[in-house]
Amino acid sequence: MTGAPIRVLVADDQRVVRDGLTMLVGLIDGVEVVGTAADGIEAVACAQRERPDVVLMDLRMPQLDGAEATRQIRATLPETQVLVLTTYSDDESLFPALRAGARGYLTKDATAEEIEQAIRALAAGRTHLDPAVQERLVAAVLESAPARDDVAPDELTPREAEVLKLIATGLSNAEIAAALVVSDATVKTHVNHIFSKTGARDRAQAVNYAFRHGLV
Repeated sequence: MTGAPIRVLVADDQRVVRDGLTMLVGLIDGVEVVGTAADGIEAVACAQRERPDVVLMDLRMPQLDGAEATRQIRATLPETQVLVLTTYSDDESLFPALRAGARGYLTKDATAEEIEQAIRALAAGRTHLDPAVQERLVAAVLESAPARDDVAPDELTPREAEVLKLIATGLSNAEIAAALVVSDATVKTHVNHIFSKTGARDRAQAVNYAFRHGLV
């Protein structure tokens, strides 16, 4: 691959897992591990020092849990993306991590290929969620559909805000059309309006806009 490598920090309190992930990630073409951390405090300190592109973050760690470590990293290093890699996929683990700023979420039974895809997606400014996690997040978005008189930022209509939320979950236009039971052309029109109103040039910028404005 050409260009600078994707710089990754691995944070996990279990040494065998940490060492295994470090070895696995280090074998990915165009990716390098720039540091490891055994707890949340170390993760924040190492991120501040190394300024990685992506942090692989465990959630259940001593000293400082992964969600709070994610919040602190994202607050000071907005260009650093956090990929949660955890044993847990319950709502009590998922939603705090996403609210803290994580843009990826995988469980530890993910394959090496899935981890690589997630790292590359986050480094490119996209989200990447475990399919089961994505399904629950989409369901939450649809269940909390905005009322017609709700006020969305930048004059987005309630439907445009809903489409933007679904973009932020990682859905394609075709998947959004299926979820909302509308045509692909209708979704494309909404996406074009969203880009125009928010100033986003692409889906990655639209995702960042959605999270920055608390739409997800």
